Amino acid sequence: MTSTETPPATAAADPATVVAGLRATFATGRTKPLAWRLAQLAALRALLTEHADEFLAALRADLGKGPTEAYRTEVGFTLNELDHTVAHLEEWLRPKPAAVPEVFRPAEARVIRDPLGVVLVIAPWNYPLQLALAPLVGALAAGNTVLVKPSELAPATSAAIARLLPRYLDPQAVAVVEGAVEETTALLEQRFDHIFYTGNGAVGRIVMAAAARHLTPVTLELGGKSPVLVEPGVDLAATARRIARGKFMNAGQTCVAPDYVLAIGDTAADLEAELAGAVRAAYGEDPSADPEYARIVNGRHFDRLTALLDSGRVVTGGVHDRATRYLAPTVLAEVAPDAPVMSAEIFGPILPIVAVPDLDAAIAFVNERDKPLALYAFTASERTKERLATETSSGALAFGLPVSHLAMPDLPFGGVGESGMGRYHGEYSIDTFSHLKAVLDKPLG
Repeated sequence: MTSTETPPATAAADPATVVAGLRATFATGRTKPLAWRLAQLAALRALLTEHADEFLAALRADLGKGPTEAYRTEVGFTLNELDHTVAHLEEWLRPKPAAVPEVFRPAEARVIRDPLGVVLVIAPWNYPLQLALAPLVGALAAGNTVLVKPSELAPATSAAIARLLPRYLDPQAVAVVEGAVEETTALLEQRFDHIFYTGNGAVGRIVMAAAARHLTPVTLELGGKSPVLVEPGVDLAATARRIARGKFMNAGQTCVAPDYVLAIGDTAADLEAELAGAVRAAYGEDPSADPEYARIVNGRHFDRLTALLDSGRVVTGGVHDRATRYLAPTVLAEVAPDAPVMSAEIFGPILPIVAVPDLDAAIAFVNERDKPLALYAFTASERTKERLATETSSGALAFGLPVSHLAMPDLPFGGVGESGMGRYHGEYSIDTFSHLKAVLDKPLG
């Protein structure tokens, strides 16, 4: 599964040369056959399985991730995406017949998926392996050449990707360029056929502006403040356990983590106690001693997060240590809608509770703000579910279980408005990295 060919990209490689090499490879047509695509996916699978321990060590070094969580959310997640794609790829690539109006008959019409060409994947630091390789799965499965730019804020994982990926995949079709702002800026000056960016909205705007110069389509997987609504009448203990698991995984550094709770009616006080108990049950009396509890990525983000701790009354947590970048799972109560913690996506282990009188107020609260990447609700009412589905807009809507929709490859994953544009996972990745070409065949007789 490995290759001894010299890969076309290193940290110091000239971006124009790298992209030209990938474009030359695509022009040969070698990436289009199904056999080539499946071979690349098989090689990627071998890479993940043969070097899983190395990736887990890198994730520990970068983010303090424990081995169980890191395997499940990074290595295992990507393997599931791979296996699902391999199992269905031949079916997905079959031409789709289209109806022909009577006036044009006899004729045949169909839709085929053409690979786009050269794809740039810019990965973030919070899930630096998964969010580099899961888009790569779709781009390769669609028959493209790909340039992967790992995050410089996760340097150990970036180095592992740069060293190992070209050894396993076709080195003339897949390149890796490491670096920071300067290198990314140089890459964005090149012409790509699709750019896939995961990160924040500020950089997303830069990516989109650069892509516009070449009329390059983009997928922007951004973030935002994903609310979780809790209505009276639900099992608050079970609700708190599920919210805590979704929120504090990866120390809250997850784009679809519940960002804040809208406690409807009289649920706020009881939910406080249940959330404190759920944190203790998940991480013990001292979460810093739990080997599975992650750390904040760097000092700048640590300082940003600890400055938010005065936004409400601390129910549990609040303990922090800058030397180790440890911030305990924290729940804040009595948080005002205009508190500092409510001004932007938290992206850390702080969960504010905002009390609202009723569902109408909760829906208004959500709709007055940017469209979130996900909206979660715990409710026993089918009418509430219907209202949230029809009266709100979000990248995803989930009842009773935060975050896990991300792991379902038959569901599209993506944002709307400020939380992003485009979608991927499973067959949606094939659509994202392909052109849906209309084909009409009309006989001359």
